[in-house]
Amino acid sequence: MAQRIDYSRYAPAMLGSLHAMEKAISESEIDRKLLHLVKMRASQINGCGWCLDMHSKDAILDGETVQRIALLSAWWECPQYSDKEKAALAWTERVTMISDARDDDPVYEDLQKFFTEGEIVALTWAIIAINSWNRLNVAFRTVPGTYDPGKRKASQ
Repeated sequence: MAQRIDYSRYAPAMLGSLHAMEKAISESEIDRKLLHLVKMRASQINGCGWCLDMHSKDAILDGETVQRIALLSAWWECPQYSDKEKAALAWTERVTMISDARDDDPVYEDLQKFFTEGEIVALTWAIIAINSWNRLNVAFRTVPGTYDPGKRKASQ
């Protein structure tokens, strides 16, 4: 697979707005490990190899286990995830697959058991952001496997 366009070379204001959103999300009350799970689950649904590569590497650096990363596509049946994480992952699926979300009241009610309104908003912004990144990377065929977390940390 060859990359179509290096989108980072164009539309700096638009890309900057996504980076600003990510900064705000990282400063929210949502746990970093949970954010990685949410980002990886949305990326699985959207088929974004670049984001799966990135967030699995970053998750491991932040203390996530390989087992939990490997089981993520079947999170609902795995005791390795807490009820809070399962609520967030269910919400991730609802927001990511928005056309399938008809009666999502039970999902939202479960989410309210574990998160404040402010945290729900931050979590939802995180899901919106990763879906945006997924669409950019899938559309422009960003090549998975090339993400280097060391280079990213050095540039921050």
